[in-house]
Amino acid sequence: MIGSYAAVGDSFTEGVGDPGPDGAFVGWADRFAVLLSDRQPEGDFEYTNLAVRGKLLDQIVADQVPQALALAPDLVSFCAGGNDIIRPGTDPDEVAERFERAVARLTEAIGTVLVTTGFDTRGVPVLKHMRGKIATYNGHVRAIADRYGCPVLDLWSLKTVQDRRAWDDDRLHLSPEGHTRVALRAGQVLGVEVPANPDQPWPPLPHRGTLEVRRDDVHWAREYLVPWIGRRLRGESSGDHVTAKGALSPDDIKMRIASVA
Repeated sequence: MIGSYAAVGDSFTEGVGDPGPDGAFVGWADRFAVLLSDRQPEGDFEYTNLAVRGKLLDQIVADQVPQALALAPDLVSFCAGGNDIIRPGTDPDEVAERFERAVARLTEAIGTVLVTTGFDTRGVPVLKHMRGKIATYNGHVRAIADRYGCPVLDLWSLKTVQDRRAWDDDRLHLSPEGHTRVALRAGQVLGVEVPANPDQPWPPLPHRGTLEVRRDDVHWAREYLVPWIGRRLRGESSGDHVTAKGALSPDDIKMRIASVA
């Protein structure tokens, strides 16, 4: 039984792409926390989301891991390294070595450390060219999980999130439904009874012509890709002025989800 949970990571764990009514994000980790809290007596569950968008592995290890250790929860989800991997010139083998040191540190003090792999980016513009690099990093993550006895939230094998409806307009972050499916899969990984099947097929989509696809791609490049490249060139991060959500009540999360459903 898990009575406390701390989520550590970047934009994926912060929940970018899954907006709540107040402008803050919900995301898979918050939704997963609700699933966990439902197995506990009312009011007997503690949850803290420490994740901040745009953070690199070393920043997460320096800022968030000590906070998670101080909380001493029953469960920590540790998703880090994705922003490192998609940067040009980074070595997935070297990133994995730093990831392993963090996992070793966490597992010394925390009962259960859930780690995540990266998504299969075969259908994602730009990122599809990094698919081999992501797959290499994923192989390391799975091996590290084996060595330290960590459950693995394998996002690569979650085929239903390869549907474009699982992604936000920026094509870099999950949509609310995408985050929901990841939360359900996380529950399955830890043996939690979940209310729906994350592998449930999507309804068929109407056919899209070549011109429509090309128009969407041009809009995406102008609205999202160019600003993203610009931030990289300027050395800026989307999380430079963002603070973590911190401690959250599962009941509050439920109300925020319901208000935008």
